[in-house]
Parts: sequence; C-alpha cells; structure tokens
Amino acid sequence: MFYKTLKRFPDHFLWGASTSAYQIEGAYNEDGKGLSVQDIYETPEGITDFKDASDHYHHMKEDVKLMAELGMKAYRFSIAWTRIIPDGDGEVNAAGIRFYNDLINELIAYDIVPVVTMYHFDLPLELHKKGGWGNRKTVDAFERYAKVLFENFGDRVKYWLTINEQNVMINHPNAMNPGKVPSKKELYQQCHHMFLAGAKATLLCHQMCKGGKIGPAPNITAIYPEKCNPADVIAADDWESIRCWLYLDMAVYGRYNSLVWAYLEEKGYTPIMEAGDMEILAEAKPDFLGVNYYATATVSASKNDGTDCQPRNGDQQVMIGEEGVYRAGENRYLEKTEYGWIVDSIGLRVTLRRIYDRYHLPLLITENGLGAKDVLNDDGTVHDQYRIDYLERHFKQAQLAITDGVDLIGYCPWSFMDLVSTHQGYGKRYGFVYVNRDEADLKDMGRIKKDSFYWYQQVIQSNGELLGI
Repeated sequence: MFYKTLKRFPDHFLWGASTSAYQIEGAYNEDGKGLSVQDIYETPEGITDFKDASDHYHHMKEDVKLMAELGMKAYRFSIAWTRIIPDGDGEVNAAGIRFYNDLINELIAYDIVPVVTMYHFDLPLELHKKGGWGNRKTVDAFERYAKVLFENFGDRVKYWLTINEQNVMINHPNAMNPGKVPSKKELYQQCHHMFLAGAKATLLCHQMCKGGKIGPAPNITAIYPEKCNPADVIAADDWESIRCWLYLDMAVYGRYNSLVWAYLEEKGYTPIMEAGDMEILAEAKPDFLGVNYYATATVSASKNDGTDCQPRNGDQQVMIGEEGVYRAGENRYLEKTEYGWIVDSIGLRVTLRRIYDRYHLPLLITENGLGAKDVLNDDGTVHDQYRIDYLERHFKQAQLAITDGVDLIGYCPWSFMDLVSTHQGYGKRYGFVYVNRDEADLKDMGRIKKDSFYWYQQVIQSNGELLGI
C-alpha cells in the first residue's frame, strides 16, 4: 500500500541499541562470577572465546557515556545469571548485584531507559551439569533468579525481557549445549520448561515490579513460499508456525499452537507436563513483545525422500530444511551478506505486520543489524556506509509498519559496540562503536566511533526525520 503521508515515529520512541552479557562483558571469572556454558564453549579454530570479550565490565562508565553521546533513549542488555548467582541456584553474589546496580544507575543518570534481558544463552554451567533446561528444577532456579533481579532492580527497570531467542536455542542448539546436542524430543522438553520459566517470571514481575512491563524476545521472521505452488505455501505455514508462532502463541495465549502440536505428535516430540502447567502458562500475560529480526526465510515443499535436510555451513540464519516438513528455498529477489545472511528490509515490515495482526501488543525491535568486516583506518576512522545503508532501509520499513497501524515502541539495533560474534568472533562486527582488538591480540580495547555512530546520532536527534520519508 502506498501512503500520501507517513506517520511519524512516536514522540517517546525508544531509539536504542542492544548487547548481551557474555559477548561484551569479559571478566568471566572475576568478582565471584561463576562459569556459564558460554565460558566453556569451544569456538571455531582461530576465533576468540568469550573470556575477555569487549571488556565492558571494566569500561562500563566509558561505554555508557558513549551511549549518552550517541543519544540513545534505551539500552537493551542482558544480565549474566552466573554473575548474580554463580552456580545458578545457590548464594547470591553481592559483587554481581553491585555491578548491575551501578550500570542501571549510570544509564538512568543519562536518561537512558534500561531494557533488561534476564537470560541470553548463558546457562550456569552447574545447572547444565544437572541436566540444564531438561531438568525441571531449572524452572525453579530461574524463578528464584527472577525474584532476586526484581528485588534488586525492579524499582528502576521498567522493561524486562525473559528469555532471548528461545526458538533459536531449540532449532539451533549446538552453541547452547556443550558436550552433547540433545535429541529433538529432549529439546522440546527443554522448550516446555523454558515456557514455564518465562511464565513464572512474568507473573512475578507483575507482582513485584510496580509499573514493570515484561515480554519474551524470540527471533521472529516471515517465511515465504518459494513459488505460488500451494504445496510451498503449506511448507511456509508449517515452518513459520514451528519456528515463530509456537513461541508467541504460548507467550500471549498460554497454549501450544495447534499446527505445531500436530507436528510434535507426529514426530514423537510432545513434552511431559505436570498438572497445573497449562494454567500457569495461560495466566502469564506479556505487556509487550520483543522482536529479534535479521532476515526472512524462503522454503519449498518437502519431498519427504531423505533429501529435505541439506547440511550447510552457517548459523541460525542459514536455512537447512527438515525431513517431511520443508526444504530450504531460494529467493532471487533478495541479496546476501558475505556471511550468507539474507538482507530483506521489506521483510521487516511484513514480519511486524504479521506479529501485530496476530497479537495486538506493543512491539519492541530488540535486535536487527549487519555483521561485516569493518576496517580501522590509519587515521582512526571506520567507514561503514554499508551499515548505514542497511539500517536506513530497515528504519524506513519500520516507519511504514507504524503507518500500517503497528504499535512499534522502539528499535534497538544489534549492537551498540563490537562484540564477540559466536561464529566469527571479531572478524564479524556489528557495533556503532569499534572495539580495538582482534581475535588473539587485545590491543588497548579502545572505543572508536564509526561513521554509523554519527549517522545514528542524527537519526535519533531528529526522531527519524533525517530518514526523509
């Protein structure tokens, strides 16, 4: 639809940026922090681990000052469970509480709204040894962890996200399960337990945090059929439900998506439940939905002949297919990054419209960005026009979605500063701020503003008017 006049971004739009604890903090074994599964994750050869990361733990005030200079209205970050409760379910670590108190207070001093993710891929190692999310006791541990967070930070944090990309952890479990990748049956049992954990945290938040708002943060994307063949449409419906609607239907309605339940029954993946589980899930109601968006996906009909699943190099954004469900398709209308990720800015509008039409809850874009091989020039500059182009296209589509009637309350690109990419380390950078280190050499960890920093600064100052649409 073409509009004569587009709606403006709302006056209090949360222009921000995102990070996660294990990818930026470093200090993995300092001040009482326990180990998480990410601290022992074996990164690909030649790729750095997460032990030092971007050393945000020791540069926090400097980093927040840069956020303020950028003009950020919100900062979406995660809290490391093991910095708060080192073994996941034991004593509370006072130093961890102090660090996040200091961070939150520093943000508020600059009028930056804290948006806190409670869990971002970094399960405490001690809980993993006891069965991780496959052990129902982890649900209780998470509920206790949530209570500690709300008790200590709930007076100042008004936006909470429960679990980051639960759907990625189920569909692409390798990096989150060191030692042994669970079976699909085990993964969907983990999934059910994560649903319960998120629901219990949501109920606690509403009890304990006056004015607090809470929601999930899955990775959601529209799925396209490769052709107008009705069989391709069925495959797209199947994968969109399995990959996306399962997680949001549960968060909003407290029930399993009917198509996905049929899939779980057919495959023998249905989880074991206890009496009262579905009542808890139905009672917990999110206030808003976080949306991590990077690209759409295109699929074709399953052949169900043993060839649907095609092994490929890549990560959670690279399609592989599933036998009897869908095949990875090609979309000739879209470009790809050097890392094989699809670029589909219009797809952001499509995705936001589909989500809002199903759930009619405020939406917050909690991740979206471009990973690239940024180069620090001899004169201390980083020219990342490709990132500016990417974000400008996506911001324009977000404004079109707002004009379509979507209640979009904020946009937090990934990421504020360079951090450890799980698969490509510091060879693949996302930030508005360059961190002066590489895979093996920590150098001086200097913070250097990229061209995109100055551009985004102007976007925020103009509340999107700079985009000129």
